[in-house]
Amino acid sequence: MRKIHGRQWLTLICLTNWIVFPGPLLAKEILVLNTAFTFPLSNNEQTGFVDVVVREALERIGFGLESVRLPAERALINANAGINDGDLLRIGGLQKTYPNLIQVPEKVIDLEFMVFTKQVEFPVVGWHSLNPYSVAIITGWKILERNITGATELTKVKNVDQLFTILLKDRVDAVVYSRWVGLGYIKQHRVHRVRILEPPLAQRGMYVYLHKKHRHLVPKLAAALRVMKADGSYGRAFQQILAPIARK
Repeated sequence: MRKIHGRQWLTLICLTNWIVFPGPLLAKEILVLNTAFTFPLSNNEQTGFVDVVVREALERIGFGLESVRLPAERALINANAGINDGDLLRIGGLQKTYPNLIQVPEKVIDLEFMVFTKQVEFPVVGWHSLNPYSVAIITGWKILERNITGATELTKVKNVDQLFTILLKDRVDAVVYSRWVGLGYIKQHRVHRVRILEPPLAQRGMYVYLHKKHRHLVPKLAAALRVMKADGSYGRAFQQILAPIARK
């Protein structure tokens, strides 16, 4: 019988360990998805509602998630250019403007777009309700950029901190933002002088977008999201993360 010498033993041991314990060598691929959303939908710890839901859906198809915070417009540009793997959460239909992005057809959440004010109060009966007022929005929020066209003055800012700062300093009459993230900001920063005007200006389904290089993952991710809604894991995440935000 041929003897196995030292170096050959080492090779054999390494090969055996690779077969039995392949984890580090076969680590799951991480998808980097951009987002401009903040608490309670997304945060640096990736414990926001959308972080949790999309991460679990990706894990079910063998991938990991890293969510990266960028300004809303830059997030789309980078995702469309393939610098990152996609966008974590956007309204439907953006592939018409950003052709390298593919919308995952199963929605992640419905978002309501609300008017937040400090001094003024008025009935909300559509986008034209904003026409007599100065309004601020975040650059890159496409639904707002397309629909708020008649306001007395429209100010665009980079992020939610700037958005609520100019409202609290009375530089605008109103800001428009999503209900969940607006409520999250108000509670997190203990803001007491801001009111939310009802009803919503609009409600839209929100979706993950993947760069076209990942087109083969689109149906798999959509299926995983559907299963999560059916097996109760989606609902549990909602109750744990979002439901407390809605409570007074």
